[in-house]
Amino acid sequence: MPGLPFSMGRAWKFGDDVDTDVIIQGKYLVINDPEELAKHVFENVRRDFVENVKAGDFVVAGENFGCGSSREHAPLALKATGIAGIIAKSYARIFFRNAINIGLRVVECRETDRIDEGDEIEVDYERSVVINRTKGEEYLINPIPDFLNKIVECGGLVEFGKKLVFE
Repeated sequence: MPGLPFSMGRAWKFGDDVDTDVIIQGKYLVINDPEELAKHVFENVRRDFVENVKAGDFVVAGENFGCGSSREHAPLALKATGIAGIIAKSYARIFFRNAINIGLRVVECRETDRIDEGDEIEVDYERSVVINRTKGEEYLINPIPDFLNKIVECGGLVEFGKKLVFE
């Protein structure tokens, strides 16, 4: 899809089966402010994440990212940290769709094992590749359908719907 952005940042590495309860604990589900939720992302497993994540960084993971409960708070909290997106081998289906619906970029890449914590990576959405600047390597990502890219580019499903109705 022409005009898709590049994103470049540092990799924050996680393994397989990252549960939504690990992303944001259930006790915070009473909070609806994304900025407040972001203060508690990965609180029990990566205390350094919230303190050190920078806008444009990526969460990089293995299989089944976002498994567990279908809480929309998990992708919402991650997006509010300023990350550019998530690169994982696979996603729990409901997490993937919740992320798209709120405008968080999620891509599937079978080679996330080749990316190490702290690697400088770039995602070229137009070419469907992750570029590992640290290692000088490229990894294919599953292309994202145009209609899903349009939803993310609009900032999520609600904004996409408004654009359809009012333009």
